[in-house]
Amino acid sequence: MFGKEYDVIVVGAGHAGSEAAAAAANMGSSTLLITMNLQNIAQMSCNPAMGGIAKGQIVREIDALGGYSGIVSDKTAIQFKMLNKSK
Repeated sequence: MFGKEYDVIVVGAGHAGSEAAAAAANMGSSTLLITMNLQNIAQMSCNPAMGGIAKGQIVREIDALGGYSGIVSDKTAIQFKMLNKSK
């Protein structure tokens, strides 16, 4: 049925799946990313929370490892808020 072989197959194209597929492809692996809904690939439902204390730290770590989560968040941001302005 499928004639091509892949080095890496990632099932699920959310945040983690997209990062995993990108990392594998960047390392030169033949990569297949599988999802049930093409319209939701790398959907960032929690985009407004990307700058919070805990998630902000994770995004910085992903960025330091060459990931795309921070870059995609910046380009697709749906809202910007300054939190704790009164402090």
